[in-house]
Formats: sequence, C-alpha cells, structure tokens
Amino acid sequence: MSWVAQTLNSTIGRKLIVALTGLFLCTFLIVHAGGNTLLFRGDNGRAFNEYTYFMTHNPLIKTVSYVLYTGILAHVVYTLILTFYNMKARPSSYAYSKPSANSTWASRNMGFLGTVLLIFLVIHMKTFWYEMHFGNVPTVAYEGQDYKDLYGVVKWAFSQWYYTAFYVLSMAALAFHLVHGFRSGFQTLGANHPKYNPLLSKLSWAFGIIIPLVFAAMPIYVFVTSLGKPVQP
Repeated sequence: MSWVAQTLNSTIGRKLIVALTGLFLCTFLIVHAGGNTLLFRGDNGRAFNEYTYFMTHNPLIKTVSYVLYTGILAHVVYTLILTFYNMKARPSSYAYSKPSANSTWASRNMGFLGTVLLIFLVIHMKTFWYEMHFGNVPTVAYEGQDYKDLYGVVKWAFSQWYYTAFYVLSMAALAFHLVHGFRSGFQTLGANHPKYNPLLSKLSWAFGIIIPLVFAAMPIYVFVTSLGKPVQP
C-alpha cells in the first residue's frame, strides 16, 4: 500500500479529507447563496433564470460542478466513516463523563445534523437539480432566447407551506453544522493558535449564521409573496 493510500485511510487522513471537502463546500454555499438573492429582484424571475442558464451551460462551471459532486460524496462518505470509528472507539457513549462541559451541542451531534442535511440534500436535488436537468420544465423567452423557467419551479415548491417549513428547519441544522464545521476544518488544517482562535470562532459564528439566514430568507420570501396567488406546478 502506497503512503498516499495509508495516509487517506488513517484517522488523520480522513479528518483532512473531511476538512478540505467541507471548506470547499463552504465556498460553494457562498456562490449558491449569492445566486439565490436574484430571486429578490422582483423581475418575475428573469435574472434568476438567466443565472441558472449560465450555471448549466458554461463549460468551466460544468467542470467545477463535477468536482462539487465528488466533494459532496467524499465529505459524506468520510464523515460517516469517522463517525463509525468514533462510536466504535467509545462504546460507553460518555457514560462516565460530562461531554457538555468540554464540547458544544453541535460538535456532539454532528452525526445527527449531517443526517438531517443529507436527507435535505436528496430532496433538494430531486426538487430542483433533477427537474432542471431531466424534468419537463417549461421555457420562457427573453429577447428571443429560450430559458428553462426554474423560477417557476422555485415558486411552486415554496408556495407549499410544508416544503418551506422543511427548508427553513434544514437551514437551522445547517447553521449548527457550519458553526462547528467551519472552525473545526481550519483547526484540522493547522489553524489552531490561542492568538487567533477567538477570531476564528467569531468568523465561524458569522459564517454559520449569515449563510443559512440568506438561504432561509429565500423560501420565506417566495411563500409570503405567493399567498393568495394561484401558482401552477
């Protein structure tokens, strides 16, 4: 077995993969959140539809998307592996300790939060990504150019109160996940110094709150503005 394979199969190697893929996904969240803000333009979805067209037709973006899918898969798989080995190493489940005194709620429940987010991701991808690529999405024309009306799909999905509620609750889980994961990722990469840890902690809280709030604001806005208005699937 080569040293690369040995490293990747070690606990340190697995933590390194989780940290790198997690921080990479954080950059994706920033871009994705920025794109979602186009839903607030009040232009009946034109800017958002043009944005989704660009994201699905630009060769560079399409290439990066495959890296993204690989990153998501690697993050999930290696997190599950780490969780399994951690549980195997501590079968007593802290029976004789007080974990709340030495760790945060989020750090002790990353497995639960990750499971919630995995379920959300599957449903979210089915609702939007799958429909965009393989569904029968109607088209709209802007200046002679046809675009898939993903804005219409978004409006339909978030006109349903139960889907909006599920999305917002999932963003709450994402907030807890990011607050711990953002800081933990940097610490795994060696950014762990008493002088800079307070700043890193503040950045983790800021990132973990702002990004999920931006995402949660979008379905709430669409739901509120769709009240009393007929929305076709």
